[in-house]
Amino acid sequence: MKLDGVTVIDLSLFLPGPAATQMMADHGARVIKVENPKSPEPTRSSQSFPWQQGGETVMFRNTQRGKESIALDLKSDAGKAALAELIKGADVLVEAFRPGVAARLGFGPEAVRALNPKIVYCSISAFGQSGPWRDKPAHDTATVAASGVLSLSCSPEGDSGPAIIGVAISDMLSSWAALSGILMALFRRETTGEGDYLDVSMHESVLAASPNILGPVFAGKQAPRQLAERSHGGGAMLNIYRTADDRFLALGGGEHKFVSALFEGLNHPEFIHAVAGPAGTAHEPAIRFLRETFRAKTLTDWELWFEGRDICWSPVLDLNEAWSAEHVSARGMRWQDNDGNDHIGTPLKFQREPAAIDASLPSVGQNTSDIINDLDLTPAQRTAILEVLE
Repeated sequence: MKLDGVTVIDLSLFLPGPAATQMMADHGARVIKVENPKSPEPTRSSQSFPWQQGGETVMFRNTQRGKESIALDLKSDAGKAALAELIKGADVLVEAFRPGVAARLGFGPEAVRALNPKIVYCSISAFGQSGPWRDKPAHDTATVAASGVLSLSCSPEGDSGPAIIGVAISDMLSSWAALSGILMALFRRETTGEGDYLDVSMHESVLAASPNILGPVFAGKQAPRQLAERSHGGGAMLNIYRTADDRFLALGGGEHKFVSALFEGLNHPEFIHAVAGPAGTAHEPAIRFLRETFRAKTLTDWELWFEGRDICWSPVLDLNEAWSAEHVSARGMRWQDNDGNDHIGTPLKFQREPAAIDASLPSVGQNTSDIINDLDLTPAQRTAILEVLE
């Protein structure tokens, strides 16, 4: 597999770091998860993450599979010695502490580089390792709010305020940014022989995902008015409509062929010209017409009507419907292990070296003894590390 021979030390918790390192594990990397024996990975807890399968939380199962777990107290001399030895033989280190914490533990970028100049060191934090917001505590929703994106979430009719976005977008976007940056650094290392330090900000990962909504900001020095923008509810062909049975459908493409197919199919070609222009006031008559029209039939009726027509659209599925779809299974994005537990598949589908996903999950410190036996530690240090697990 692509990452055979790559060793990753994962000091991160929750979602951004673990999701990135799991993708690496799925494609052959050896990922060693370092856990505090007194305060291990929070997603193991059924109190915070109550939905479980096979005795583990769904969240833990889908962010930690295929990894090894070593339990180390990084405030102890023995724990620090073990991590230092691990670093000497690793290719990648991922941490997601608040800025400055890793350095206070003795494992900041410079200290780690001194131990292993070839290592790729990745820090993931809410707002980055510098700047005025560096020390602000935040998880996903707060960083999305700070990016301006949360202000754009509203009903398609513009009659609600900001709404919580159901997917942890800054967590996952920063995870993908981390994965991309790590792989770039590993590729560059092949030429230079040196590792690098990567500073990934959850906040910036959302900012960087915003080019399609920044026209008013960059060109007009103003916030967008949602119902005047094509992707925020101001376009007839990029919008959400309620059906007679209180379900919803989404139109998702404004190319001329889709516009023509829709309005000619509905016997109202007079809307084609207006809808082809910029979003906003000119689209309002078409939007009113579509709202009335779609409210006249059930979602099932409309699914039958759209069948065979070249129109960019989809029913708005609930999450269970989406993950039960035949297409999702056919593409391997939902699969079951031998014990019947569900897993999220990998979206990285290589033809020649596909992922070989290991569904096993480590208990806290499960691999500690085996890992430290391979490290240059004193008997006293090994004993001190293992005593914490007893």
